[in-house]
Amino acid sequence: MDELQTFVKMLAEKHGNRRESLLPMLQALAERYRHVSGEAMAEVARELDLSTAEVYGTATFYSFLDTTRRGKYIIRICKTIVCDMHGKNQIVKTLEEQLKIKVGETTHNHKFSLLETNCLGWCHKGPAMLINDEVYSDLTPEKICQIIADYRNR
Repeated sequence: MDELQTFVKMLAEKHGNRRESLLPMLQALAERYRHVSGEAMAEVARELDLSTAEVYGTATFYSFLDTTRRGKYIIRICKTIVCDMHGKNQIVKTLEEQLKIKVGETTHNHKFSLLETNCLGWCHKGPAMLINDEVYSDLTPEKICQIIADYRNR
């Protein structure tokens, strides 16, 4: 049994072998591997006795369940109209300049991925972004430069 199969079996023991276990299992896979691969989806489908299409449909429905490999630090920029009104476009431009990638891309060293996502729930302090699980709000280009420098030094 390979490492992925062992991990999926462990998740099934923890969460159960029911349909309701699908989302927690996919979340754990995404956290561990920074994405949910086709192989992982097939393994979960076997373990839960679901169709691969059902697992794929669930994995691709949720924006925080990436199905392609992402960087160590996943930067998600809120793309709501409120963040737009508070200068999100300048924040995106600064991030693209700092990282030398466009939205939707990952740096060649797989350290950063830059994505847009729907509301992060921080409209009152927009523009906002999430790096992995950490929220940054009231963003300015200067703050972005400092934040990225801090992450580069980690």
